[in-house]
Amino acid sequence: MNTPAHLIFAAGAFAKPDSPKITTAAMIGGLLPDLSLYIMASFSLFILGNSPAYVFDVQYFSPLWQQVFAIDNSFVLWGIVCAVAIWVKKSWVIALSGSALLHLGLDFPLHHDDARQHFWPITDWVFESPYSYWDKNHHGGIISIIEQILVIGVCVFLWRRFKSIRMRALFTALALLEVAPILIFGLMF
Repeated sequence: MNTPAHLIFAAGAFAKPDSPKITTAAMIGGLLPDLSLYIMASFSLFILGNSPAYVFDVQYFSPLWQQVFAIDNSFVLWGIVCAVAIWVKKSWVIALSGSALLHLGLDFPLHHDDARQHFWPITDWVFESPYSYWDKNHHGGIISIIEQILVIGVCVFLWRRFKSIRMRALFTALALLEVAPILIFGLMF
């Protein structure tokens, strides 16, 4: 799934209008499994001057990048964080780790050849789903439409829960960003 969708779903599942700390933690948790990709790709594209094709066709699949993705996309590691947070009753850490786990749960069935090692460090096994959120060869067109519909539905839910203009603007901006990857990848490739 696209990162803005993860943020919206994380907010829908864990954010609380009366708790900015929990809402912030939920949004950050929805972002963290993708953050390393943004940092490494941005550095490679804008600092090192590599082409998008090199970054996403070569570096993305390199052992170094895949190892980083294995760590921040591990059900095992995020599960441990969430279990400890529940045990010590830290609501904001539950929201953060729960959102990260939700992110992984949504990604797991929607990545084909770009799948990650979701059960690291127990195993390096990668589940190559027959479905992809972006690859039209693996139903990406249909998945993308379903994702867009769900994003709109969750945004309506969030608009009803959150009355502040600032939060409504944030959710609207995230929904609009949901279409940005289509435009960006269209320009890059």
